[in-house]
Amino acid sequence: MKVTPVKSPTVHTGDDLFHLLNVVLPQLKEKTVVVVTSKVVALCEGAVVVKKTGDRKEKHDLVRKESELFTDPSQSSYDLMLTVKNQILAVNAGIDESNADGKYVLFPEKPYQSAEKIWCYLRAKHHVQNLGVIIIDSRTFPLKWGTIGTALAHCGLAALNNRIGEKDLFGVEMKMTQENVVEALAVAANFEMGEVDEAQPFAIVTDITKVQFQNRPPTLAEIAELQISIHDDAYAPILKNAGWKKGGQYLPPKNNSKIEWFLDRKIADKDER
Repeated sequence: MKVTPVKSPTVHTGDDLFHLLNVVLPQLKEKTVVVVTSKVVALCEGAVVVKKTGDRKEKHDLVRKESELFTDPSQSSYDLMLTVKNQILAVNAGIDESNADGKYVLFPEKPYQSAEKIWCYLRAKHHVQNLGVIIIDSRTFPLKWGTIGTALAHCGLAALNNRIGEKDLFGVEMKMTQENVVEALAVAANFEMGEVDEAQPFAIVTDITKVQFQNRPPTLAEIAELQISIHDDAYAPILKNAGWKKGGQYLPPKNNSKIEWFLDRKIADKDER
């Protein structure tokens, strides 16, 4: 697998994402995955809030509004809030202040919709069929310092490689093993793209042997297969006792309403495709 980060001019609120893609990306080949940081998507879509005071209370209030579930900042030694946003466990609902020019940058409002628009546009422009798009952000993980990449949304590739039923070297049948392809690619791409002043918000991933490309966006069922409820998760003993409070974006899980809320299949018109 080869990951090539792509430099970009500084992105400002309201910039044209598709123009930016035209400027920075080389001609894409078949069986390529394009990785885009969520910050670029959010800035171009205007998913930002201008700082007024810049103090902790202002940010905490915004986190409560943007998250589905949150913990009180008093529970953290660093005054941080653990949150659930779009079925992602994140600190402060993913709200970012770095390289933000006096703004709070939010997650893209509908990340799967954004990924599908990018996918449709790039396939048409570069005349390729087998193309994947992943929108990523960075995250921390329990009990270890440091950040890694995580996938917010994807399009054009299967997110999971199901290994259930296969046997290991000693003939033991796999009961639960599934490889999370989009998360693995997000980690690799995020590492090469950087976290500070590299100005590389895009990456091109090629020579991938284990990706199943799809000639369509993911279905609601496929997105749901990626998700585990707090009560079913292996970390349920911790998650169920986190002292969650309902945030401003909370929606009851009924008929995949939460998935539809941040997917919204009513996307680009024919010209955008």
